[in-house]
Amino acid sequence: MNNYCESEEIVEAANIAISNLLPTKSRSLYDIAYNRFKKWCAEKNVQVYSENVLLAYFSENAKNYKSSTLWAQYSMVKSCLIIYDNIDISKFSKVGLILGIAGACRTDELVNLTVDDIEDVGSSLIVKIPNTKTKIPRIFVVTDVGNMLELFRKYLSLRPPHVKHKRLFLYYKAGKCSSQPVGKNTMGKIPSVVASYLKLPDVACYTGHCLRRSSATLLADAGVDITTIKRHAGWKSTTVAEGYVENSIENKTKIANQVLV
Repeated sequence: MNNYCESEEIVEAANIAISNLLPTKSRSLYDIAYNRFKKWCAEKNVQVYSENVLLAYFSENAKNYKSSTLWAQYSMVKSCLIIYDNIDISKFSKVGLILGIAGACRTDELVNLTVDDIEDVGSSLIVKIPNTKTKIPRIFVVTDVGNMLELFRKYLSLRPPHVKHKRLFLYYKAGKCSSQPVGKNTMGKIPSVVASYLKLPDVACYTGHCLRRSSATLLADAGVDITTIKRHAGWKSTTVAEGYVENSIENKTKIANQVLV
């Protein structure tokens, strides 16, 4: 008996649905641009697609195309990557990842974050989380490590001028920013999207809570004390913070070195 998820009818229906996501009149142009990019990736032995890969590809093509044509090609390739490969390399996931880990944020805290909660002071971002589960407002800072500030500024510059609300995170459709704010379910999928992009196993296990856990684990591995971890994440319970310190690989390594001396 055929598995429902793998039946020919389902596969055919999925293919039809995918094909309908591209503009009917220019679908062949999208496919040509996409196939040309895939061929280039195969020649360069590229197995993971990223913005840097796209930048390298279009830098090579800059000599052969006008800037307007190059931008059109970029938009078509990016749209096809989202539709055919389920790869969305938009800045939304990256900015959410940065803020989520930097501030040990819960999913709903990221969802409710507004443009007024973030102050760009030039050398860093000062982020305020006014409403938290524990009723304790938090403030954290994002410094310019790995061009994080530039990425945030680029993301903010894509915000449409007609947006009436102040929610920071907006949906991206077909490579363009809409006025619709991102919901909790979409925000909670950021870790699984990143895990899938990195080709990690068991991507479904990477939930929205991973951002908060990763932040605390990084601090624990860096040798930060329990009080600082509690304050950073806004935990009232010392037991929770102690769990991260006890499970820290760095801490376990220090204990092992002391035991085996």
